[in-house]
Amino acid sequence: MPVHVLSEGTRPQVPGHLTRIPISVITTSTDVTDKIIKGKVVLKGPLVSLAADNFILKTVIQEEGSVLSISSQSLSINVILFGTLAKNFNHSVYQGVLHQQHPDPRSPPASKKSSSLPPQVSNTAKAPKYTYVKLGNLKAGSVINVYGVVVFFKQPFKSRGTDFCSTLKIIDQSNQKIGCTIFCEKLEDHPKIFQIGDIVRMHRVKAQFFNKSIMLVNTFGFSVVTFDGVVGTAVEPRTSSRSFHFDQDDRQMVEELRTWAASQAVLPTVTATVPLSAVQPKLYFDLTCQLLAKAPIDTTCTLLRVWDGTRCPHTLLKVIVEPHITEGQASFSKERENLIANVLVYDNHVEVARQLKPGVFLRIYNLRAIPGSTKVPGLTSSQSEEIDHLAFHLHGGTSYGRGIRVLPDNSPDVQELKRVIEAFQENDEEEFPELNNSDLLEVWSTPPEYLDAEKVDCRTERSCGHDMQPVTLSEVKQSGPGRVHHVNVQLRAYEPCRFHEALKLYCSNCTSMQDVPDDELVASIFRDASKDSGPINVPPWALSGQIKLQRDSPDSSNQALTVHLLTQLMSEGKTKDVILLMDSTLEETCQLMASYQNIIPVRSSEGHLALLDLSAPFLFRDRKRYYGCKRCSKAVVRELSAEGVEVMDEKIVAEALGIQLLQFVLLVKLELQDATDTLDVWLWRHAELFFSVSAEDAAANQEAQNSIRQTMDSLCPPGGSMGQRPWLDLCLMAYQAEDDDGQTKTCYQVCHTTVIKPSST
Repeated sequence: MPVHVLSEGTRPQVPGHLTRIPISVITTSTDVTDKIIKGKVVLKGPLVSLAADNFILKTVIQEEGSVLSISSQSLSINVILFGTLAKNFNHSVYQGVLHQQHPDPRSPPASKKSSSLPPQVSNTAKAPKYTYVKLGNLKAGSVINVYGVVVFFKQPFKSRGTDFCSTLKIIDQSNQKIGCTIFCEKLEDHPKIFQIGDIVRMHRVKAQFFNKSIMLVNTFGFSVVTFDGVVGTAVEPRTSSRSFHFDQDDRQMVEELRTWAASQAVLPTVTATVPLSAVQPKLYFDLTCQLLAKAPIDTTCTLLRVWDGTRCPHTLLKVIVEPHITEGQASFSKERENLIANVLVYDNHVEVARQLKPGVFLRIYNLRAIPGSTKVPGLTSSQSEEIDHLAFHLHGGTSYGRGIRVLPDNSPDVQELKRVIEAFQENDEEEFPELNNSDLLEVWSTPPEYLDAEKVDCRTERSCGHDMQPVTLSEVKQSGPGRVHHVNVQLRAYEPCRFHEALKLYCSNCTSMQDVPDDELVASIFRDASKDSGPINVPPWALSGQIKLQRDSPDSSNQALTVHLLTQLMSEGKTKDVILLMDSTLEETCQLMASYQNIIPVRSSEGHLALLDLSAPFLFRDRKRYYGCKRCSKAVVRELSAEGVEVMDEKIVAEALGIQLLQFVLLVKLELQDATDTLDVWLWRHAELFFSVSAEDAAANQEAQNSIRQTMDSLCPPGGSMGQRPWLDLCLMAYQAEDDDGQTKTCYQVCHTTVIKPSST
């Protein structure tokens, strides 16, 4: 992109094949091939060094003869210069000087509103030379280039803003583990990491302190390339960039990191990648598969129909959906259906699932095999329920790297999967005579079947004793607080749309409300407690013992967990075990819930037993978790008395440990509408009555969660018009409350109302 500087009176020598165009006509869609612009440099920014021989500079060029103002922004453009061009421009161009520029057709000039452009990579014969910093030598505030081996990662997830966020931890020969946080608007701009051990190269990342440790964040001009970390595999870069720098030095760097990681055993134990033929109930696993079809179940759940060429030994869940909402092949033969796994994808993973195209190859991380589920989205009243089937759920959240990643066709795992598919066809030609080898991949790439959840015609019923006529929302707004109203309305919208965000923890003592901690936070509390573990004086009322715990992964060995057993409580001949569990992970604690009724996680504190931070559950009981209020609790580990105890429940345990028990509640904001106005109201004190589901059950039971989702979809159908939404008879209570700024305002709450669903016949 040459730049010519003109002196006063100089007549530019413009090559005949170039045509000058005015700045005002340039847009992001303008074809700037063989075009030039002429203007004055009205602003020249400083030359910024990103790395050795790598520079960046911003300048503003104004059309000759125009006056730069807010009203004439179209007559000037921002231009971002890189590398040698930026350096030469800085030395030869001065503010106020005329110059003419040949726009690069690969990167149109930025408009006045744009402050950044995608990074440019040189395609010239002289490739740039990059300098890489070891992770042990990072200095806060520096923008650098790094290589590392991935020891932890999360697939990109939607942030609270417009970007997607991905996190990872990397390590190199300096044995320093560094966390990285990357925000990019497009999914394809994030690192293409498929498994622990992959090699990542990042250019222009900034080192900064966070929580007393140094981490890396992406900055302007960020680019990333990843590689398979397995020794002996081809060194093939994974990137969405159209051009990037990669030479023999980079190849050597990748090989050295591969060899070092393999020899040092620095990689953590990871969830095993398991074929469908080896899946067992209750297993968490990674699945490499091909997507055959997909369909929406509701706003928070999408069905993915996949296969990997192997047959699961267990009866799999059947989910039927209407063909017209299925993307991909809608049906298969009965024999072929036995090879298809139906994966239910929830919450934040739905957005990623919507972008998947049938036929692509996937890796689904931290997929859960759930035995015996009888009610799931998509089941109709006419469909028989199977109590012995195996269901596959990808739960919401990003704990343990949970997510979905599309694998490229040249991936070794995809090549192996294709070989399995081809081998399957060779072995089953008699079972499927209508297919030949050449047809198989094409047919299986043309995806499967679906079934929509049956539409439920809901209505509401008031259980209050108020004798009053319904009023309009406009009249409700004109009335003061402290009054009760009956209204006939439709539900226009509600939030949050993600169900898990509606679950809250409420303290009846201090009336505070907080979010339910996610698994990632809880898991980190368990890890920190285990790291800080030291010598401990076991109190005389506790028995010291050990439990041998078999992990789900077949590649993992047994691990002994230190367990302190409290005095066993006897009632009616039944043993009620209450155990104190120390030095375990969250995952291991959840595994033990199947064998022990009450588990209290503890840690060592100055040689004595202490509870974990109350951001984590203080009690695991019957697949449920119970939390305590940090503000109101005075937690202490002591002996639990069995005297007079019929049932050892969470309330007894909380009282004995000095904990103010937090209550699960549902908090939903509803936007109501009638012919006169709209009104925002809260649903929480009477939410359990409204849904006929307890919040505690909803926190631990998929069936309860599905019931609430189905209710909300019936009251406010996704994408449906207001005419399709039922009219609701509600009881509203008006009250005063303070907002975040301390201002008093009138709020409204739904009370004494239940959603009624017609009984199935």
